[in-house]
Amino acid sequence: MEVADVLTWHGVSAPLRRPVMVLALTGWFDAAGAATMALRHLTDANEVELVATIDADPFYDFTQVRPEARFDEDDEREIVWPNNDVVAIRYPNAARDVVILNGVEPHTAWKTYVRSVIACYLRLGCEAMVTVGAAPDAVPHTRAPIVVGSSVDPDLARSLGLSKPSYQGMTGVVGVLQTECEKEKLPAVSLRVGVPYYLDYSQHPQSSAALLQHLGHVLGVPTGSAELAEDVERWRGLHDEAMRSDPELARQVSGLERQYDQMTEAAIPSADDLADQFQKFLDDQP
Repeated sequence: MEVADVLTWHGVSAPLRRPVMVLALTGWFDAAGAATMALRHLTDANEVELVATIDADPFYDFTQVRPEARFDEDDEREIVWPNNDVVAIRYPNAARDVVILNGVEPHTAWKTYVRSVIACYLRLGCEAMVTVGAAPDAVPHTRAPIVVGSSVDPDLARSLGLSKPSYQGMTGVVGVLQTECEKEKLPAVSLRVGVPYYLDYSQHPQSSAALLQHLGHVLGVPTGSAELAEDVERWRGLHDEAMRSDPELARQVSGLERQYDQMTEAAIPSADDLADQFQKFLDDQP
């Protein structure tokens, strides 16, 4: 199976200005749906231009991720398949435009899927890739979520003051994509937010807002993270209520708060510093 068999180009109305590609996928690297929720907020809040589509059919076991039957605006019944649209957001008052793929982690044919993503990256002239994700972490819901950054490219990690991944074990498509970007000498950064591990499958929009805030600083574009404030407060109230009704959970959260408060520095540079370093890195590229 070739990329041309699964990737449909819709084109762009005008060349994009110094675009950076941002990607999030449901599944392995999307605890509480925080990463995909962040990018969904970004696309919902802006005018987007569809530039490419990755066909769902070769990549999914539809007994695990089932298509949905819906009625469209004309009351016609339609089937909605797992979405892997690549869209562009233009920011005329910022230094760059942004290309977004907010999709669904495939079950099969990962290499073809990753090659399709990289084909979009290259054809649209993107200067870098930023993958965003979320993972369960030993952090309390009563504190600001921690966002950490890394890059498998040692030069990029060193220039941005990021860590180089040391994890060994099972990975997701995002991990494969980061490694392929390194092989192709394409700048790529991973941003990950920690989601309180005890929240199980409940939403945590505060983590989505933290990712958006860092993305806004790094890319130099408005992301509207403050617009999630109402959802953040509502879910914070629900989590507080669950904690009050469970003494054991309350003790766990209290211990996590003490650990959090003892931390003297984050694992990622300040958002402003990272933005300056990221821009300088891109400017220095041939």
